[in-house]
Amino acid sequence: MITKFIENYAKLIVSEPNDVEVTKEIVDDTFAQITIVANSSDIGKLIGKNGNMINALKTMANGCKAKDGVSYKIQAIAN
Repeated sequence: MITKFIENYAKLIVSEPNDVEVTKEIVDDTFAQITIVANSSDIGKLIGKNGNMINALKTMANGCKAKDGVSYKIQAIAN
């Protein structure tokens, strides 16, 4: 659920939405890592000024923690 939301949200932000790939790696029962791979020219847009955009995504993911009990780490990587 959160993976699909982040993928759709990221595709709306970037200039090259076809280059966006979002993967979820479950580390253990209470922790998962979400990786956003995007075009190198779009990484700045995903992070945002002073990290505001990526922090908004992290806040949204933390909201899902209340529902499923899993903590999420979000990482943006240039392709």
